[in-house]
Amino acid sequence: MSTRDLSAPIGIYDSGVGGLSILAALKALLPAEQFYYVADSYHCPYGDRSATEIQGLALGVAHHMVDAGCKLIVVACNTISATSLPILRRRLPDIPIVGMVPAVKPAIEITRAGVVGVLATQATVRGALYLEVLQQYGGDTKVISQPCPGLVELIEAGKLDCEETVALISHCLTPIIKAGADVIVLGCSHYPFVRPLIERLAGPLVRIIEPSDAIALQTRRVLEREGLLTDAAPHSAGRTLFATSGAASVFDESVLRLTGIKSDAESLIWVSGSLRALSALPVASRCS
Repeated sequence: MSTRDLSAPIGIYDSGVGGLSILAALKALLPAEQFYYVADSYHCPYGDRSATEIQGLALGVAHHMVDAGCKLIVVACNTISATSLPILRRRLPDIPIVGMVPAVKPAIEITRAGVVGVLATQATVRGALYLEVLQQYGGDTKVISQPCPGLVELIEAGKLDCEETVALISHCLTPIIKAGADVIVLGCSHYPFVRPLIERLAGPLVRIIEPSDAIALQTRRVLEREGLLTDAAPHSAGRTLFATSGAASVFDESVLRLTGIKSDAESLIWVSGSLRALSALPVASRCS
């Protein structure tokens, strides 16, 4: 790994805009790094897809990021991590891959009621990685795993506090609140964008946690371990490039609405299971 271009971008992969919450934490901690954010918006949402289908999509995106010159990949999606991390690391052993898992362990450590709620997608709560975490750290704590079908789509559409979103989140919170949970884990990278609404509906006695900062710290640790930290000036501002397999104009509007960033995303296209950029110029070259 020591021969890899240190100025090469860090790839960030999500099915849509949810990973922007991870990108924000990464940019805050590693401002000099370059980033390449890929949203597989054409197939979004992933939450109700089979593990086999998600693994195929994940491999297609990951191979595209390797071909684009990324030095590390952050899988900024719990659903993809829960279903695909082992196969990604097995198929791509030469590139570090940082994944996500709902923050169940820290939630269990801080709960006083002994009850923790997890809001996530269906694919996450039935994924092997999540179930392993529950088995390893659950102990005597009651963990209520609550899928939120439809919430990702509402967030993608920018409906962060509309009547429909309030009704859906209220419905998903009901079994968690009734059980007496005092900690709720946001187990999908999209959900931090509706955190204010969740906090309002859950009430002031319930603590909300999500893993963005922890993922950023783990990414820095892996970069340091592999000797991949950028050699750019520490306080310089690295460039972020965006790409999507969906409608670029729609994605750009979502990025601007959620983050204030003008993304000007590149269009990607799926061809026989491979994700390809319409531009022939490698991402690493455009970032430098």
